[in-house]
Amino acid sequence: MSDELSEERPLTGHALIHSLLKTLDNSPGVYRMLDAQGRVLYVGKARALRKRVSNYANPHGHSGRILRMISETASMMFLTTRTETEALLLEQNLIKQLKPKYNVLLRDDKSFPNILVSKNHAFPQIKKHRGRKAEKGEYYGPFASAGAVNRTLNQLQKVFLLRNCTDATFESRTRPCLLYQIKRCAGPCVGLISEKDYGALVKDAERFLQGRSTRVQEELAAQMQAASDAMEFERAAALRDRIQALTQVQTAQGINPRGVAEADIVALHMESGQACVQVFFIRANQNWGNKDYYPATGAGAEAPEVLQAFLGQFYDGKTPPRQILLSDDIEDRELLAEALSEKAGRKVEIMVPQRGEKAELVAGALRNARESLARKMSETATQGKLLKGLAEAFGLDGPPRRIEVYDNSHIQGTNAVGAMIVAGPEGFLKNQYRKFNIRGDDLTPGDDFGMMKEVLTRRFKRLLKEDPDRTSGTWPDLLLIDGGAGQVSAVAGIMAELGVEDVPMVGVAKGVDRDAGKEEFHRPGARPFALRHNDPVLYFIQRLRDEAHRFAIGTHRAKRAKAVSATPLDDIPGVGPTRKRALLAHFGSAKAVSRAGLSDLKAVEGVSDALAETIYDFFHEKS
Repeated sequence: MSDELSEERPLTGHALIHSLLKTLDNSPGVYRMLDAQGRVLYVGKARALRKRVSNYANPHGHSGRILRMISETASMMFLTTRTETEALLLEQNLIKQLKPKYNVLLRDDKSFPNILVSKNHAFPQIKKHRGRKAEKGEYYGPFASAGAVNRTLNQLQKVFLLRNCTDATFESRTRPCLLYQIKRCAGPCVGLISEKDYGALVKDAERFLQGRSTRVQEELAAQMQAASDAMEFERAAALRDRIQALTQVQTAQGINPRGVAEADIVALHMESGQACVQVFFIRANQNWGNKDYYPATGAGAEAPEVLQAFLGQFYDGKTPPRQILLSDDIEDRELLAEALSEKAGRKVEIMVPQRGEKAELVAGALRNARESLARKMSETATQGKLLKGLAEAFGLDGPPRRIEVYDNSHIQGTNAVGAMIVAGPEGFLKNQYRKFNIRGDDLTPGDDFGMMKEVLTRRFKRLLKEDPDRTSGTWPDLLLIDGGAGQVSAVAGIMAELGVEDVPMVGVAKGVDRDAGKEEFHRPGARPFALRHNDPVLYFIQRLRDEAHRFAIGTHRAKRAKAVSATPLDDIPGVGPTRKRALLAHFGSAKAVSRAGLSDLKAVEGVSDALAETIYDFFHEKS
């Protein structure tokens, strides 16, 4: 066949990138590299697009990772921005959204908890808060974990006697609760402390959270001495107990920095292609805990790129502190500081300290990162052996990278839920867990087969729709079902109906005596078998099943609790949680609301005349 008749091959790699240069200028912007199937391989930002992209057109001077990425590139997309800062922010948004193969990816990006001192009540409540800061009050944080918040709240209750009950509970109390009896609350709900004195306690607690605990202690000592001089010995003893509690808090926080008021300490340790980033939160000169992260390193990125990508994604959606102290320098430190300052509305410094207390803090975080990664790698190695043993036991082609375990929970068919947990080489992937509210109206109460059919049908229909080519890593390599031969046969039928017959499945059934350790395993078209009693793979499967059962039970309990607290008010248009509380506080019960006259409904604070008519009509115009 002549050259003229042969089809011209599309350009890829260096040649493709070189051909695109003539269409680019040196504007700042973001570029995307895509493979032949249109999947995004990499997202990057550039101060000057043409100059940055021209680097990829050069076949020399690249790492093995970048060469692989270039060789897979079949097309590119470009988006110009006004400034490099805008390009940086857009780059991080696209990375989080698209999760490209060759970018560094932050896997765990949950919001952090804060302490909220509410300001919508005469006697403010102190509580844990996570998510959007919509409620009126003062927020203190972030804390590294819910445990760190709970410990601090426990200390605050001992020292400052602030209430943690809800407003509805506060309004309904007629006598002090147990927290008052054990000296954890001042009892404002029943008038045991004046609004003025309670307000003073709130101010002291806020000063403590702002790092001014020494001044609080001095004032408490002066009050105790005054009470003793006035021979008010009971009050003096109570103040003494609060001073002792505050001293214990300060002793427990002995590792707090003196010269760093507000900072995040971010340290990176890399080993064998894996990375751990340790973040310590310093607020009000107090250590409010630490958290470790294990970002995907984009098929082999170097430390500066890993750390820069981590910072960009970590602070997307979070308010940065005044200082960020790093273990390693990054390429765009000044640019990132400018972007974060713009976002926070104040100056944010990013520094790599070399000496003094700040350097010691970074060294401590780096030590924690190194130890955490060592533990993670050890756990991963053990997990790898278990997955290999699982593949051998069940005759799989290789160790599964994604195991999905399914279970149902209900009480005689009521509040039925299905649950799916996920495990892989890195252990339980809790951000991949899913719950399914069983919606089948035609199901017989307690029909486990019907419930499982609904769950798996919904799960795999979605997979077939969203990822028919199975390229996203969300398709399971193994299904574990809680049940025996009947359950496995039913699941096999469901999968056949969906046209998905190549996903291995195993039913885990209790043995004759229903004892742990005597489980039988069922596969379609094969005889059931058991593993020896002390086989580590058996313990691993038991852990998977127990985790699925725990998640299913917890989901079911939450649904049942929500159903118990539900009232007809939930179905009225325009009645949200706030107005629902106001109506219940005013009338005492949903039944009393349903019997109320129109004029009585209009008298409720926060209920407009139009809404009062809607509520009245809801209860009185039903056939």
